[in-house]
Amino acid sequence: MFKEIKYLIFILIICLFLFFTARHYFSDENKKNSHRSLNSIDKKIKIYTDKLTVLEDDTKNIIEYAEQSKSKKKKKFNFWKLLDSNE
Repeated sequence: MFKEIKYLIFILIICLFLFFTARHYFSDENKKNSHRSLNSIDKKIKIYTDKLTVLEDDTKNIIEYAEQSKSKKKKKFNFWKLLDSNE
């Protein structure tokens, strides 16, 4: 009997928690506050980006390409021959 009452109380507490959480989340006051916070974040981002300085680009012609000669012969390996040679 005591076990059933304990489980009933646990289920009741969980249901109340879910009910009050959903009620707060879907309330008009919460929607207004979340919208206001998003707007304030957008304003802060605009202010911060206006204060940023633009740096001069100094990376032109920084990459040097090394030309590979095509006259070098590469040794071609045959997979099966490599296995056969290790007898």
